[in-house]
Amino acid sequence: MEDLAGDTPRRATRAEAPDATPVALRQLPIETIIHSVEHEWQEYALCAQTDPEAFFPEKGGSTRDAKRICQKCSVRDECLEYALATEQRFGIWGGRSERERRRDRQRLLG
Repeated sequence: MEDLAGDTPRRATRAEAPDATPVALRQLPIETIIHSVEHEWQEYALCAQTDPEAFFPEKGGSTRDAKRICQKCSVRDECLEYALATEQRFGIWGGRSERERRRDRQRLLG
């Protein structure tokens, strides 16, 4: 294909190519971008589609319903990993109670 001057157009080199990253994304700090990607799993969490009170029962309350939901959740492992990494002290995360996560953490740390 030729342009109006009769010259064959050439492809832009990578250095000349426009940045395809959306402007709004380019304006965000890299930490914010990484954080949102790391927490993308939360969009798929079944707990986000149910009553949050089931995952934060009163002291001595049943955790059965929350754990049942967690068993069906496709991002259960990511959820548990997040809870252990951020030392979540309350609630059911990844199908594990506070006590269970505390034991897991102790085993991991030796």
